[in-house]
Amino acid sequence: MTDEDNGVLNATFCATLVDEWVRNGLTDAVVCPGSRSTPMAVALASDDRVRVHVHHDERSGSFMALGLSRATGRAALVLCTSGTAAVEFHPAVVEADLDRVPLLVVTADRPPRLRGIGAPQTINQVGLYGGAVRAEFDGPLPSTENASSWRSLAKHSWWAAVGADPGPVHCNLPFDEPLLGVPAQLPPLDDLQQVIVDSGDPFTDPGPLPLRGVIIAGSGIDEPEAVLRLAEVLGWPILADPRSGCRGEHQHVIAHADTLMRGDGTQTRVEMIVRFGSLPASKVVSEWISSMAIPHVHVDPTAVVNDPSRTVTHRVRQSASAYVRSILPLVERASDATWNETWRRSDDAVEVAFEAVLKNCDSITEPGVARQTVAATPVGGTLVVSSSMPIRDVEWFSARRDGLAVVSNRGANGIDGVVSTAVGVALSGTPTTLLIGDVAFLHDTNGLLGLDARGVNLCIVVVDNDGGGIFSFLPQAVALDAERYEQLFGTPHGVDLTMLAHAHGLPVLEAADDDAVGLAIEASLAAGGVHIVIARSERAENVAVHDVLQRAGREVAVSAGWLTAE
Repeated sequence: MTDEDNGVLNATFCATLVDEWVRNGLTDAVVCPGSRSTPMAVALASDDRVRVHVHHDERSGSFMALGLSRATGRAALVLCTSGTAAVEFHPAVVEADLDRVPLLVVTADRPPRLRGIGAPQTINQVGLYGGAVRAEFDGPLPSTENASSWRSLAKHSWWAAVGADPGPVHCNLPFDEPLLGVPAQLPPLDDLQQVIVDSGDPFTDPGPLPLRGVIIAGSGIDEPEAVLRLAEVLGWPILADPRSGCRGEHQHVIAHADTLMRGDGTQTRVEMIVRFGSLPASKVVSEWISSMAIPHVHVDPTAVVNDPSRTVTHRVRQSASAYVRSILPLVERASDATWNETWRRSDDAVEVAFEAVLKNCDSITEPGVARQTVAATPVGGTLVVSSSMPIRDVEWFSARRDGLAVVSNRGANGIDGVVSTAVGVALSGTPTTLLIGDVAFLHDTNGLLGLDARGVNLCIVVVDNDGGGIFSFLPQAVALDAERYEQLFGTPHGVDLTMLAHAHGLPVLEAADDDAVGLAIEASLAAGGVHIVIARSERAENVAVHDVLQRAGREVAVSAGWLTAE
C-alpha cells in the first residue's frame, strides 16, 4: 500500500463516519488542534452540516462539548490528537457519565505498529476512560478490507451515546501517515435501523397512595408539566430543584425546603415520597430523606442508582411523563387541600422574609446575587450554575419563576470546566447566564480563549470572595486557627479578575450591590455578546448573611403554622 493510499483511506474513513453521525443526529463538533487528528478534523470542517467549534485546550473543549450536549439534547462530538491530549478529556467524560449527558469522544491514535515501543506522543489510549463510558470502540486502521464496517462503527457509537442510558462513548481511531488526502467514494448506506428497547419494569405499584406525600423534582424530567399535573391531582407539594424545570409559578411548587426543614415541622408528617430524577443539592433535604422510613418511589428513565441513603423502596425505570400517565388512573380519591396549603403558606412566608432581609443589605451578598441572577436571566434563557456555593444559593434562596432553564454539572459535583460548559450552552443559541465563584472561574480560565469571537450571548457573573468560600460553612473554619485555615481552606489567590478578563478582551462591570448585578445581566443579554460581572463579597460576612436569612425564614415559617399544622 502506498502513502497516497493511506491518505485517501484516512480521508474516506473519516468522511464516512462523519456522514453517518450526521445522518443519525450530529450537528456540533468541538475540535482541539493537533496533528494526528488531522483526517477527522478536516472531515468535520468539510461537512457543511456540522458546526465546528475550535478550542485550544482539550479540557475546556471537552466541557464546551458537554455544554452543547446539555443544551441541545443531542450528543456533541469532541476531537483531539493522540497522547496526553486524550487524558485531558477525562473530567468531562466522568461528568457526562454520572449526569447521563450524551457525548461522542473521539481521540486520534498512532497506528498499532507504533504503540508500546516508545514512539513520541503515544500512550495507551485503549480503555483510557475505564468504566466511565457507555461503550468504547478501538477503531480499525482504515483499509479497503474493513470499509464495509465503517458506517456500522459510526452508527453503533452514536446510539450507544444517545440511547436509553445516555452518556459518553469513546472512539479511539488510529491513523497512519500521510494524514491528508482526498476522500474517495464513500461506502453505501445500509438499511439497519436502530431499535432501543427499555428492559425496565414499566410500572411498579407502590401500593395505596396516602393523603400526605411529597414529590421531589430533580434534573432529568422530560415533561415538567406532567409532574405539576400529578401534584395537582394528588394534592401534594413539589420540592423543586432549580434544574427540574418545575420551579415555576405554580401553587404546588415549594422553593425553600432547605429552610423549612432546618427544624422539625410539617415534613415529619410526610407518608410517602415520589422522586423524579437526581437528588437536590441541599444536605438538609437529603438528610430528611434519609431519616424517613416511608415508601419512597424513585422514577428515572435510566438504570442509574441514585440512592445514597438507601431509602428507595420502589424503582421505576420510566420517564416522568410515562410514569404520570400510568399512575393517574390509580388515583381514585379526593386529595387533602390543607396539606399543600400548609407547605405553600410557609414557603411564601419564607420568600417574603428573604426579600426583606436582603433589601436591608447595601452591599454584595451571595444569596442576593443568586436571586438576582435567577430573576434577571430573560424568559427563554438558560442559567448555568457552578457547583460549590452558587448551586446551593440558587436552590436555597432564589424565588420561583417561569421560562428559565437551569443546568449544572452535578454528576460529579466538581468545578472542572464550568466556564467552558456555559460557553457550550451559549453556542446552542440561547441567551445564557453563568453564576460561578472565583476559584471555579480561575480553574477554567482557558474557557475564555477566543470567547469574544464565538458569537455567543453570554453573561458571566463571578462571585469573588478571594478563595474557597464554601469551606467557611464547615467545621474546619472554627476548629483551626485563622492562619492554618486560610492556608489550607480559605486559600486566597489575590488575582485581579478584572485584569484577567481584560486580558481576554472582555468587558467587565464591577457591581456594588445585588441590584446592580441584576441590572448588569439584563443589559448584557439585551446588548448581546460576552460580558463579565464581578461581585465582590467577604467570606465571613457571607456566613453571617446566610445565618440571618435562615433564622428569619424559620421564624416566619413557625408563625405561618409550619410546626403546628394538623
